[in-house]
Amino acid sequence: MNRLRTAFGLGVLALLASSGVAGAADSCVDCHSEISPGQVQDWKSSRHAENDISCASCHGEAHTTAQDSSKAVMPSEKVCAECHEEQFTSFSHGKHNFGWSSLNAIPATHMAPDELIEGGRGCGGCHNMGIKTEAQIKDQLAKGYRYQTNSCDECHTRHSFSKKEAQDPHACQQCHMGYDHPQWEMWSSSKHGSRYFAKLAGNLPDSSAVPTCQTCHLPDGTHENHTAWGFLGVRLPLPEDKQEAADRVTILKALGVLNPETGAATPILDAVKSVDMVRLDQASWEKERNKMLKTCTQCHSESYAREQLEMGDAILGKADRLMAEGIETVAALYKDGIIKKPEGYPFNYPFLLSFMHTNGAAWNEKLDDLSHIDQVLLRMYMKHRMRAYQAFFHVNPDYAYWYGWNMMTEDLGEIKELAKILRATHK
Repeated sequence: MNRLRTAFGLGVLALLASSGVAGAADSCVDCHSEISPGQVQDWKSSRHAENDISCASCHGEAHTTAQDSSKAVMPSEKVCAECHEEQFTSFSHGKHNFGWSSLNAIPATHMAPDELIEGGRGCGGCHNMGIKTEAQIKDQLAKGYRYQTNSCDECHTRHSFSKKEAQDPHACQQCHMGYDHPQWEMWSSSKHGSRYFAKLAGNLPDSSAVPTCQTCHLPDGTHENHTAWGFLGVRLPLPEDKQEAADRVTILKALGVLNPETGAATPILDAVKSVDMVRLDQASWEKERNKMLKTCTQCHSESYAREQLEMGDAILGKADRLMAEGIETVAALYKDGIIKKPEGYPFNYPFLLSFMHTNGAAWNEKLDDLSHIDQVLLRMYMKHRMRAYQAFFHVNPDYAYWYGWNMMTEDLGEIKELAKILRATHK
């Protein structure tokens, strides 16, 4: 916390005092106690307030009246880095830093209303995580979205910026839940989660081990989080098993990473590389796996931990067999001209990175012609495959079977039945 006492913090106050306007900080508090009392109360309870870090330290001195509020600086992570350099550097190397870049690399993002992306009331509300370029910030400001310029306040919410809040697993819940990534639901209803809540209620001794999200993914206060399999659940090199290798190639084609006709890498692979979304060699995958094993062995034997993680690897291979069969069924409809290629699809082939489903919604005209069978395939990948393999790594039996594997088999059955109907009714 000594870093808070820098020229950036106390120096500003000293400058104010020497220029005869020492009351400027008080005037901010006086005014905002009426306009935004919650923010003032949070700041008063913060370590910033304890260490004399004023409003001007983060927001500048240009804003002095109600009429010039637009002059208040909305601080980026670089402002936080003035005092928290170690955390900033760690964050910049981690997965969270690529949230905004990965969102904008997805074609479907640019078909969504601005309110859901730049406005932060949809995907952008969580994917705001990530250090933005000056051009990206200017673009947001030009659209009138002033409050989406910082990542640190996603976990340490403003203006308290509490370390304890960021270490609470509920801080992770706000993003890691729901349709395509229900990690909160999986963890909170697993043995790990149930022990955490039992201890919180006083029903376990203080010495009990209760692993949280941060225990496994952000150990020892690091901000540099990665996972071995990544969000897409694909990696290189290809497995030795021929069927598993073929299935993963099929999925990579449907992700647009490989050209479905030639098998060659596409520019989408460069985008995937740029946001560090997947492990592209065995060494980088093993590095993340070994880090997780080290965490697991704080409570379990290494042999047990390794066995559990390898079970997750195995179920992913089996889930990919179902997924590849679904993709191949739909791909055959494209090849035979039974399904028309939607505008914006890179190839005459199913495209899983379209993500969004539509039934002719006016705001998403580019995907108005997305077939129902395509939508079922997208759901199979984004919703049920995610549950099938993520649930194994979060030790949740119910999610692994009923919400994951079982639903994938239902999806595949529906896809095959729809394919029969489309073929029978095609003119």
